[in-house]
Amino acid sequence: MSKRITVIGTGYLGATHAACLAELGFEVLGVDVDEAKVAALGEGRVPFYEPGLEPLLHRHVTEGRLRFTTSAEEAAEFGDVHFVCVATPQRAESLAADLSHVEAAVEALAPHLHRPCLVVGKSTVPVGTAARLAARLTELAPGDGVDLAWNPEFLREGHAVDDTLQPDRLVFGVRSEAAEAVLREVYAKPIAGGSPMVVTDLATAELVKGAANAFLATKISFINAMSELCEVTGADVTALADALGHDERIGRRFLNAGLGFGGGCLPKDIRAFMARAGELGAGQALNFLEEVDAINLRRRTHVAALARTAVGGYFPGRRVAVLGAAFKPESDDIRDSPALTVAGQIHLAGAHVSVYDPKAMPNARRMFPPLDYAESAVDACRGADVVLHLTEWAEFREIDPGELGGIVRNRYVIDGRNCLDAPAWRAAGWTYRGLGRP
Repeated sequence: MSKRITVIGTGYLGATHAACLAELGFEVLGVDVDEAKVAALGEGRVPFYEPGLEPLLHRHVTEGRLRFTTSAEEAAEFGDVHFVCVATPQRAESLAADLSHVEAAVEALAPHLHRPCLVVGKSTVPVGTAARLAARLTELAPGDGVDLAWNPEFLREGHAVDDTLQPDRLVFGVRSEAAEAVLREVYAKPIAGGSPMVVTDLATAELVKGAANAFLATKISFINAMSELCEVTGADVTALADALGHDERIGRRFLNAGLGFGGGCLPKDIRAFMARAGELGAGQALNFLEEVDAINLRRRTHVAALARTAVGGYFPGRRVAVLGAAFKPESDDIRDSPALTVAGQIHLAGAHVSVYDPKAMPNARRMFPPLDYAESAVDACRGADVVLHLTEWAEFREIDPGELGGIVRNRYVIDGRNCLDAPAWRAAGWTYRGLGRP
């Protein structure tokens, strides 16, 4: 384990990657322009929630294998391998990805690269970005032997540590055998553990993440489209998904109808994928993703409309309980959260909305201050005219509907994730409404 590694960008991806590389036995230096974030990480504190990450990071910081800095020059002197893990959000004025953070990371690092090293992109970028950055490295780096590779990430929030230490696949986009050899050394333990590996060119490696997210989003929106059809025919989308899932060509995973997807990756990545295809003159190939996106967004307005019906068609003066704020369980990430979008729509329509989430309350309060935030699921539901289950935390599935029925004004629950025990809720006197279910 002779290689020393820097991780540029210490957000969700970077902090996880840095801690896991330390766990794999490397000396690691995390780099970020945010001094407050660097200070917190340097004390072993993670500024977001991800199961298992903070104790892992704290241990390696304490043992001295992992540290953090704001200096690109220090990073260049330290590292043999430099992973670029910065964000690529959606541009404010278009569907395309904002690459300013990736470009800034390369511009800051490159002038200090005086010896051979490998720069490895992990950020999700439009195809063609890596080749452009490689050319820029050649222009700016004063030393010889500076190479670039692309190694896309496939992390699932809530499972990021396991997904890094035991990935379901490794993709190496390389320009040389030397770059491939370096990446094989970095990931020697996962490879020895059986993680499949695909070695390819830069462009293919860039396309893998976009294509994977496009396929996943399509699968989710497909079953949600079937849910719409089930609602007008009286069919049961859950039974339909079970039947489809037995077809090995389709599979049951992620074939769950509900409120749809959100978060900081999937929505913006499929939009950037469409935008890049358009720039390349291949926009028609991905036109179907416009409907995938539209179906997903339509789920949110649909649940808000169901809530309006549940309270008699008029929101002012009504109390609505929202269980969930994070875009998914085991996360405090509220970026493009379907749950908070629904809560916000109902609030703007005049209802009193009370929200509870096991982990995402501080972020939700900061980003959506007009909403009311409860200290528990029970407090959120007190006096409610309708209860909306919008993030599938285990805590919500374990609620006793009989006990909850004693504190609400009206026993009406809308299960936006189709994972509550419908017979138990109905047996406790609730009107249960799932999505695409009778």
